[in-house]
Amino acid sequence: MKKVELTTLCYIEHDDSYLMLHRIKKANDINEGKWIGVGGHIEFAESPEECLIREVKEETNLTLTSYKFRGVVTFVSGDELCEYMALYTADGFEGEIKPCDEGELHWVKKSDLFDLNLWEGDKIFLKMLIEDAPFFSLKLVYNEDGELIESVVK
Repeated sequence: MKKVELTTLCYIEHDDSYLMLHRIKKANDINEGKWIGVGGHIEFAESPEECLIREVKEETNLTLTSYKFRGVVTFVSGDELCEYMALYTADGFEGEIKPCDEGELHWVKKSDLFDLNLWEGDKIFLKMLIEDAPFFSLKLVYNEDGELIESVVK
């Protein structure tokens, strides 16, 4: 059955680092072992910004006070899944980080990001975020084995 998902993802910035989530706790996780930002699925009648704020609070306990919509990423996974992701960065927040039930949160220097176990497509948009690229649309196509087979930037 073909499936379409709507999600958000945020890279929270502090001291030239991003807050990264090492996905090692969730069962049957497509991101198992990978390092990603924080975010999740948009709920019914929720705007991307409402989802962003809710998911960041749920996963980190932080309340965002300053964020920027950076781009749209379209993930195609085989013949069954297409995910449209609203991509954000945030440079203002309040609160103290709490443990996350999906993995471990760590501040990672931007210069060290590419040493982590990242999805190949994530490397493309992380480079664009670090270089402060203007708003973009990125399409990433993965095969059934999770290998990136196509990327298109607009």
